[in-house]
Amino acid sequence: MMVQYLALKAEAQDCLLFYRMGDFFELFHDDAKVAAAVLDIALTSRGEHEGARIPMCGVPVHAAEAYLARLIKAGHRVAIAEQVESPEEAKRARGSKALVARAIVRVVTAGTLTEEALLDARAANWCACIGEAGGAVAIAAADVSTGRFEVIETDAAGLTAALARLHAVEVVAAESSAFADIATLLRPKGDFDSAAGEARLKTLHGVATLDGYGQFSRAALAAAGGLVAYLDHTARGQLPFLRPPVCAADGACMAIDAATRESLELTRTAAGQRAGSLLAEVDRTVTGAGARLLAADIGAPLMDRMAIEARLAAVAWFHDDPGLRDTVRHALRALPDIGRAIGRIAAGRGSPRDLGQLRDGLDAAWTLGQQLGGMADVPPLVAGLAPQLRGHGELIDLLRRALVPMPPIDAAAGGYVAEGFDAALDALRDTGAGGRRAIAALEAQYRTATGIAALKIRHNGVLGYHVEVPARVADKLMAADSGFTHRQTLAGVVRFNAPDLHDAAIKVTQAGAHALAAEAAHLEALTDAALSRREAIAATADALARIDVAAALAERAAEGGWARPTLVDHPCLDIAGGRHPVVESAVARGGGRFVANDCHLSERSRLWLVTGPNMGGKSTFLRQNALIVVLAQAGGYVPATSATLGLVDRLFSRVGASDNLARGRSTFMVEMVETAAILAQATPRSFVILDEVGRGTSTYDGLAIAWAVVEAIHEDNRCRCLFATHYHELTRLSERCDALSLHHVRAREWKGDLVLLHELSDGPADRSYGIAVARLAGLPPTTLARAKAVLSKLEAGRAKTGGIAAGLDDLPLFAAVQAVEAAPVDTLREALGALDIDAMTPREALESLYRLKALT
Repeated sequence: MMVQYLALKAEAQDCLLFYRMGDFFELFHDDAKVAAAVLDIALTSRGEHEGARIPMCGVPVHAAEAYLARLIKAGHRVAIAEQVESPEEAKRARGSKALVARAIVRVVTAGTLTEEALLDARAANWCACIGEAGGAVAIAAADVSTGRFEVIETDAAGLTAALARLHAVEVVAAESSAFADIATLLRPKGDFDSAAGEARLKTLHGVATLDGYGQFSRAALAAAGGLVAYLDHTARGQLPFLRPPVCAADGACMAIDAATRESLELTRTAAGQRAGSLLAEVDRTVTGAGARLLAADIGAPLMDRMAIEARLAAVAWFHDDPGLRDTVRHALRALPDIGRAIGRIAAGRGSPRDLGQLRDGLDAAWTLGQQLGGMADVPPLVAGLAPQLRGHGELIDLLRRALVPMPPIDAAAGGYVAEGFDAALDALRDTGAGGRRAIAALEAQYRTATGIAALKIRHNGVLGYHVEVPARVADKLMAADSGFTHRQTLAGVVRFNAPDLHDAAIKVTQAGAHALAAEAAHLEALTDAALSRREAIAATADALARIDVAAALAERAAEGGWARPTLVDHPCLDIAGGRHPVVESAVARGGGRFVANDCHLSERSRLWLVTGPNMGGKSTFLRQNALIVVLAQAGGYVPATSATLGLVDRLFSRVGASDNLARGRSTFMVEMVETAAILAQATPRSFVILDEVGRGTSTYDGLAIAWAVVEAIHEDNRCRCLFATHYHELTRLSERCDALSLHHVRAREWKGDLVLLHELSDGPADRSYGIAVARLAGLPPTTLARAKAVLSKLEAGRAKTGGIAAGLDDLPLFAAVQAVEAAPVDTLREALGALDIDAMTPREALESLYRLKALT
């Protein structure tokens, strides 16, 4: 057995090996040690291998899914080695002591799951593959639980952004790939050949050309070929359901990099949780498929204005008719997840219950399609979806006639084919039922004949049907003329056989076996019938999900008093009464009221410089406007009184502090990398929010960087931008930058306490209120007193020199030059102190001042 096990383990390589032994999956050696620790189960040992006891542990087959889920969540991959013949077959083929043959039938990984118990019903489960050819890069991604298959053509710079959008649970690349460091698994380079990839796709979908699916680059074909090869490897030849690949057109969606997604917490918080994200706050879907589609919409806002308007029209239809919305949502809530049901069936892991889910889901979808298709003023999007909900009449009728109302998950015990569907099967069941009635009559007869009231006829897998009596009265049946034959003695009972029981048992057993075989044949035929329509079923699942999303967004809009955004062709962002949806809900739970604020970015005022105290709401204001843009282009209403915007091609957020020490990047380095990406990629159609750029280094350097970044965004990128800062010196840029306007969040001190008003007003803030915020944070009184004293001294020095000395301390070099050149001679003389300015030329005086202040 260990020879067989070690051969399979060598094939499994770095996977944990589940080795089937009867009713258990056993693990041995190091696999057992790992699994026992992760699963918190007993680690035992048996036998010997190379002079040592063999560590082992095991899990019951019937409970394997729960244990698999924990191992996959812990980051492991598991190879399943099943018995591929029965003990009887092994004996007939290789003798009485033959070992049952086993083979790896599947490799379970995070990206190849289809089981309901192992998946999050409300989240997609993407497996992504990176391909490269001729300097180009592409990603092929599949959610095998539903068959979705996407190809994304990108470049090295956009790769992480694309993976972040998918939130792929598994990323595969070639062993020699330049992107091996971001992959979770490496595969042979030969799997990523573009010509082989094209051939695999043609074979998979039975076509002579891929032109009907779009134009695919060599990199895209390499990625798709690598993905199909990997899925085939894990499924051991039983490829999961993959729909035709959809090639994501370049520029079809708003570009959002990974840092921005994390900063804005679009679908997950910084801690990786769904709760607290924009998605969680918006999600009112009532189906798992709808929740998955909504996450995809928010993760990839559209750039096609007509497509966005079509989504908005559908949301408006449901929003304006609460009765219709409630009716549709009630119907959707009762629907099973037919997309994942057909995925399990196609992967060879379907059950009678999955077929029952298809029957019930398609039937309800047909009813909903009839209802929506017959209504007046149906928006184009819904009108186009209604026909996809119908068209499964023959399959629905077949499954309705063939299956019991509540089919079981396990097909092994039968009982899922409905009475009346197959007369021969009904006859076999009648025979079996008659035999069981005869056995029950025999039990009563035996009790009367023997006088043993505790006598029972039982059944198990070893003895079959047998008579069982308590050991204390077994002597009555031991007599030679009793008609009973002794079979087994246990501690408390003795078991016997009898000729007439044997005859009745044969009838029951044979009828039962034939009935199970007949049901299995029907299950195979019903599965084939469902698979013949898998593309149409998947389209129906997509249509139901889109309707669910539209109705859910309408529900959320009605709850919060949200507005339908207006889209225009020129770059602008005109928002009245905008709110941050997540923060607003949190404030409401605490009994407070969120303060709404306006934002008006236009060609003449496209860069807002926002100042004010910490905790005043600057970051919230910046983020809420970015989230409004995302929601609008995803096709939803927005948390505002009104909103008009020109489409945003790229969204950038540099808000908050984080580091990446594993890659040798400090907080400031991460900030600069992200800022550099913005300056390199933002276009006049982009929207950028920047918070406290430059605060991670010294005052001079930080202010210089912030000053230069503001100028670059204003002059070079020319994008819409909200820039929050504590560098009040930046407000001077409004004199030189025509499209820059000044704004601040209001605050007041009242009787020594800071009152944060969270309102945005025009003009710069009068001060930062840093010491007041420090008091709120709980700094000791002595520290606060010392800070006040130092502040007073610094402010006195600033006043004494007319602001020039302080300006030189705070301004970057080129700004200091302007300040000095504009200053009167008397002020310069006071600043220079003992220097003999009268004996110098103006240029010499300026150079002396720079040397004195260590600015050159």
